[in-house]
Amino acid sequence: MSRTLVIIKPDATERNLIGHVVSRLEKARFKILGMRMMKLSKEQAQEFYAVHKERPFYNDLVTFMTSGNVVPMMLEKENAVTELRDLIGATNPAEAKCGTIRYEIALDVEKNSVHASDSDKNAAKEISFFFD
Repeated sequence: MSRTLVIIKPDATERNLIGHVVSRLEKARFKILGMRMMKLSKEQAQEFYAVHKERPFYNDLVTFMTSGNVVPMMLEKENAVTELRDLIGATNPAEAKCGTIRYEIALDVEKNSVHASDSDKNAAKEISFFFD
């Protein structure tokens, strides 16, 4: 078993889609080991997304991620990172496969409803950011 992190982003929490995402995760047989709702401070968002600091979208990303509640979840499943990335779909929902979470609920490339760790190494780092 391996672990990964998913964050339900402000655009999805604002539209009351937390249950939809949780249901999709459970149907895909992810075990939810931790889950919380919170509002990220600017400093927390800057720290979490520091890897993108030099990219042109960084400030907009920080502003968006602090605009409302987020729901980070620690998940467990065999091949968790890959399985979750397959379930959520491409970053740009216009390119996401039918049946993926982003295809179903994301608004656009910036408001794409969910974040998922992209590697086992980053999953461990990201999980520790939100959970003891």
